[in-house]
Amino acid sequence: MAVPARDQVARVVHPEPDASETETSRPATIEQRARPAEQPADALEAAPLADDAAKPKSPMRRRITIGVGAAAALAGIYFGYHYMVVGRYMVTTDDAYVRANNTVMGAKIAGHISKILVGDNARVGAGNVLFMIDDGDYRLAVESARAKVATQEATIERIGRQAKAQASAVEQAQAQLTSAEAAIKRAEADFARQESLSTKGFASKATFDVSQAGRDQAQAAVQGAKAALDAAQVQVDVVNAQKAEAEGQLQELRAALAKTVRDLSFTEVRAPVDGIFSNRIVNVGDYVQPGQRLANVVPIDDVYIDANYKETQLGRLRPGQPVSITVDAVSGRTIKGVVDSLAPASGSVFTLLPPDNATGNFTKVVQRVPVRIRVPFSVARENLLRPGMSVITTVNTKPNPDHVDPISAR
Repeated sequence: MAVPARDQVARVVHPEPDASETETSRPATIEQRARPAEQPADALEAAPLADDAAKPKSPMRRRITIGVGAAAALAGIYFGYHYMVVGRYMVTTDDAYVRANNTVMGAKIAGHISKILVGDNARVGAGNVLFMIDDGDYRLAVESARAKVATQEATIERIGRQAKAQASAVEQAQAQLTSAEAAIKRAEADFARQESLSTKGFASKATFDVSQAGRDQAQAAVQGAKAALDAAQVQVDVVNAQKAEAEGQLQELRAALAKTVRDLSFTEVRAPVDGIFSNRIVNVGDYVQPGQRLANVVPIDDVYIDANYKETQLGRLRPGQPVSITVDAVSGRTIKGVVDSLAPASGSVFTLLPPDNATGNFTKVVQRVPVRIRVPFSVARENLLRPGMSVITTVNTKPNPDHVDPISAR
């Protein structure tokens, strides 16, 4: 029988085994399958470990793994929800500090400190006397100024009496003028009569001459009375001018007296505001000059917060937004505040030597802008916030935020 060419090729590549080889090899193959081959000792020791790894995990382990995964998923959902609802509206900075309108007390007059009436870090009220400056010289100055005022007042009174006397002199000169005018009328009438008689030849020449002389004297008397009246009136004006000058000098002396009294009052250095007396730099006996610094009064009942936010955070900040304040010195408490205002420029603009970026190499640095934050009066009066304390401020920029304690505007 003819064999196909494909089978012939297969037989050439894979020759058929002999019957003897097939019979002898088959039992061995069956035995090998029935009996596992001998394994080394290391393999035998490692076999139980592989069996343990192949065993399924216990139910407790599976529950713990599922619980941890579920908790992580819930936490992720919670934090994601919190960020979307709250977190993304919060703007936070730790570059924030408590401030107050610190008052620097200075001397207004020169002198030696005679007394210090309050202790360091004591609470004082507005108007309380804190320092006493030796007032001996200032009291003498006040007494001298008062004496000058009294002298000038007496001078004005004397000039006033002179004005009254001069007014009487004017009346007297007026009376003399009236008398002289009456006398000239009589003299003129007599002269006219004698002149008529002399023309007709009934009067002597001597009588006519006497009448003419009387008329001339009367006219001269009238001129003299008028001059005396004018002089008296001018003298009245002079006396009134002297009185006005004396009154002006009196005003100057009274101003000088007021200044000496004011300087005397400055010997008592008083607190301008309510606060804490601190930072005293003078002692009893020290000589102070006008304008010299003596101490500070810190109004801790009226503190506020300056938070320096980055310029990249200012876009959403507006006055009136609520602020959560965490004070480093008071752990576990959050204070509610309100954004009061934003500074008109960054802090670098107000420095003594502002940077000039138009010179040299340039490296961009994020600037910070101060944001003023108010705190409630009730919190400020607790005196927990002291100027200089560090705080952390978080502004809630969410429109119409809920659960925010409003703070009434000052």
